[in-house]
Amino acid sequence: MSDKHILYILEGAIRLANPLLTENAKITSLINGCRENDRSSQKELYYLLRGFALKICYRYTNKNEESEEIMNEGFIKLFKSIGQFEENRNHEVLASLKGWFKRILVNTSIDHYRKKQSVLQGHHLLTQESENISDNGENGVDLLSYKEIVQAIRALSPAYRTVFNLFVIEGLTHEEISKQLNISVGASKSNLSKARENLRKLLLNKHLFNVYVSPF
Repeated sequence: MSDKHILYILEGAIRLANPLLTENAKITSLINGCRENDRSSQKELYYLLRGFALKICYRYTNKNEESEEIMNEGFIKLFKSIGQFEENRNHEVLASLKGWFKRILVNTSIDHYRKKQSVLQGHHLLTQESENISDNGENGVDLLSYKEIVQAIRALSPAYRTVFNLFVIEGLTHEEISKQLNISVGASKSNLSKARENLRKLLLNKHLFNVYVSPF
């Protein structure tokens, strides 16, 4: 038995003893296949990440077909730029890939919002008034289930929904949001404050008295 064969057997035993290594090897293999434009690898990675991706896009629009459109555009960007993804062997590759892909999806959602904004120029979707509105307790959402909060977020206007998602869910600052959406910091705070107020009303109207949005 050659040294190479012995090493191969030992590495296999280590992977069996450590599920993370096995999982990392599988995901890395898929990523490498996608880098080579292998259709089978792309298809498998698509179905592996589809549910994760759709949940993110679902929060940014109130139409299911738009969520699918944003998600598929995100996957196209993922496959085109996957060569830039750097997996770390010391961490879970799938979790790292999801984090990297999430940024692509959020940016794609923002681009989608900007396109809609340009079409609806006369509607003045991004609120510029009340720039001095205080934004106390900017801690996001306290006690809402995933399903409840997503349903409520989707009922918000595009402007409020986008700012709420970026601030509360994605963790961006108002300064970062203002640059992303080309609005002032005051407008971002105003939209967040009004988004929270609208969420509170939506939840109360549904008689969800046991959940609430953090103090305004």
